[in-house]
Amino acid sequence: MSNINGLSTSVIAALDTVQIQALTTDDIVTLTTAQIAALTTTQIIALKTNQIAVLTTTGVGVLTTAQVAALETTDVAVLKTTQIKALTTAGVAALTTAQVQAVTTAGVAVLTTAQIQALTTSGIAALTTAQIQAVTTTNVAALTTEQVAAIETTDVAVLKTSQVANLTTAGVANLTTAQIQALTTSTISAITTSGINNLTTAQVAAIETTDVAVLKTTQIQALTTAGMANLTTAQVQAVTTTGVAVLTTAQAQALTTSGIAALTTAQVQVVTTTNIAALTTAQVAAIETTDVAVLKTSQVANLTTAGVANLTTAQIQALTTSTISAITTCGISNLTTAQVAAIETTDVAALKTTQIQAMTTAGVANLTTAQVQVVT
Repeated sequence: MSNINGLSTSVIAALDTVQIQALTTDDIVTLTTAQIAALTTTQIIALKTNQIAVLTTTGVGVLTTAQVAALETTDVAVLKTTQIKALTTAGVAALTTAQVQAVTTAGVAVLTTAQIQALTTSGIAALTTAQIQAVTTTNVAALTTEQVAAIETTDVAVLKTSQVANLTTAGVANLTTAQIQALTTSTISAITTSGINNLTTAQVAAIETTDVAVLKTTQIQALTTAGMANLTTAQVQAVTTTGVAVLTTAQAQALTTSGIAALTTAQVQVVTTTNIAALTTAQVAAIETTDVAVLKTSQVANLTTAGVANLTTAQIQALTTSTISAITTCGISNLTTAQVAAIETTDVAALKTTQIQAMTTAGVANLTTAQVQVVT
C-alpha cells in the first residue's frame, strides 16, 4: 500500500478493519486530510496505537466529532502534545469522560484556552488530580463559571496557589460550599480581594476556621458586611488580631452580638477606637466581662454615651480603675442608678472630679455608704 495516498476517499472508506490494521505507519503518515476525514468510526476504532501516534497534526485537525469520540482510550493516551493541540474545539467537546482521563498531563498542559473552554462540565469533573494540577493559570482564568463549579472537591484540594489566584471573580463566586471547604490554607489566601468580596454568605460560612486564620488583612477588609454578619462564632475567633485591627466601621457594625461576644481578649484589645465608637448599644452590651476587663483606656474613652448607658452592671464592675476614669462626662451623666450602684469602691475612688460632678442627682442618691466614703 505504498501508493495509499492515491486511493479515493470511497476506496479508503471501504477498507475492512483487517486492511486498516495492515497499513504501515508510513502509510498512515501519507494519508491526505480528505482520506482521514473519510475513515469510518469502525475504522478509527480498528486503528492501532502505533498508527494513531503517527497521525499528522493536520490529520488530527480534520477528525470529526464522531471520529474523535470513537478513539480508544489507549489511543488517546498516546497522542502527542502537538496532536492534542491540533484537536478542534468541537473535537475536544466530543471527548468522553474516559477519553479526557486518558489525556496525558503533558497534553492537558498544552491545551489552548479555546480547547479548555470547550471541555464539557462532565469532562472537567473527570480530570484527575494530576491533570488538574497541569492546567495552566491562563486556562484556569478562562474557565467558565459552570466549569469551575464542576471541578471535583478532591481536585480543588490539590489546586496550586497560582491556579487559585487566577480564578476569575465570577469563578470564585460560583464555587460550591464543598469546594470552599476543600481549599487549603495555602490556596484560600491566594484568592484575590475581588474574589473574596464576591463570596456569598453561604460561601463565607463554609470557610474552615483554619482557613479563616490565614486570611490576609486585605482579604478580611474585602469581606462584605453581609459576609461579616454571617461569620460563625468559631470563625470570628479565628480571625487574626491584625485582621480585627483592620476591620472597617461598617464591618465592625455588621458583626452579630454573638460574634462580638465570641471575640477573644486579644482581639478586643485591637479593636480600633473608631470602631469602638461605631459599636451599637446591643454590641456594647454583648462584650464579655472578661473582655471589658482588658479594654484600653482609649477604647473606653471612645464608647458613645448610648454605649456607656447600655453597659450591664457586670460590665461596669469589670472596668478597672484606669478605664472607669476614661469614661466621658457625658457617659457618666447617662449612667443609670443601677450602674452607679454597681461601680466598685476602688473605681469610685479613681473617678475624676469632673466625673463626680457629671453624676446625676439620682445617681448620687444611689451611692452606697462604702462608695460615698471613697469619693475623693
